Amino acid sequence: MSERIGEQGKSRSILIAGAGPVGLAAALELARRGFLPRIVDDGSGPTPMEESRALGVNARTLTLLSPSGVANHILAAAQPIERFRVRSDKKILIQLDTREVKGRFSAVCALPQGSTERLLMEALSVYGISPEWQTAVVADAMSDPRKPEVTLRRTDGTSETVRPDILIGSDGAHSAVRKALGAGFPGEALEAYFYLADFRYAEPVDTHFGEISLFDPGMVGRLPVTADIIRYISTLENFESRIVHPAAIAEKTWASQFRINFRHVEPMAKGNVFLAGDAAHIHSPAGARGMNLGVEDACWLAWLIAEGREQEYSALRIPAVKQVLKQTYALTRLITMTNPLAIAARNLFAPLLLRFGPARRILLQNVAGYDTPRPPWIDWAE
Repeated sequence: MSERIGEQGKSRSILIAGAGPVGLAAALELARRGFLPRIVDDGSGPTPMEESRALGVNARTLTLLSPSGVANHILAAAQPIERFRVRSDKKILIQLDTREVKGRFSAVCALPQGSTERLLMEALSVYGISPEWQTAVVADAMSDPRKPEVTLRRTDGTSETVRPDILIGSDGAHSAVRKALGAGFPGEALEAYFYLADFRYAEPVDTHFGEISLFDPGMVGRLPVTADIIRYISTLENFESRIVHPAAIAEKTWASQFRINFRHVEPMAKGNVFLAGDAAHIHSPAGARGMNLGVEDACWLAWLIAEGREQEYSALRIPAVKQVLKQTYALTRLITMTNPLAIAARNLFAPLLLRFGPARRILLQNVAGYDTPRPPWIDWAE
């Protein structure tokens, strides 16, 4: 391991585009190591609480956010997902206890993205750093990524040109930073739409499990959002008629629809410009890996910058990204298949396979995010 970068190196200017969970995690991990990054976002504030797309927080993310103290705050606010099952009609195909995963944390818990962002912002404020909202990054094609130059344009009409030593693009799937690099975003989109709806209930409900009900074809998933809100996600447009509600509905708090893409950029960096999270890779929410993989990017990048090894970032992250995309693609195909013979084979063999301990352990490791390289700066056992 190389020597950590000195105090002079920590004076390098770092601009982070995008103040979602990934950008905030990058800023926090850099600040924790003595840097003073600047973070901007074209939005008006953190994700609204009622519109939180990312929900699952896995054990790897909790591991990464432990040194900053954020992991404890997440655990205090999150809904533990103790069990997860997949059923077809009345037959249970898969049943997992997330507490079986070895380590300090259970495999996954549920916390709305808006809450996660606010906890990261609170931790970041201790270092005197806050996101600059309503500030968009505008960039022409970069002729020399070793010397990045972008314009920050605010909604009040003012703008400034900045030339950071390091530019981090964590500005989402339509990343302005990625486009300025001229980097492609190859991949494919699934034809089917996914639909979701969040319901608040008038009385207490069991929020300690997640479930997928297969209708062959089509599926409806159930995940906890808060102590009284459950999210349902489906491949069926009329899925709300298939929901068996656990209690009287108080209100539908949010509904949305989206198409799933599987895309990633390679390499994830050029010169002194680095891409993280959705700016670098997007995939299915199957397995709850999206936000978690992005937070992993951010934490690795911050550590590498502190070590003076940031040019190793892409080579270290690409294998993990490809692995997760491959896994989520397979899981998505498994729950969205329409061929009757394939469905019958899945329903027969999935329960048989998962009766074996090794298969169960591998699946739990994947859900926990422990299937990617362990962060070398974490000095306690998982």
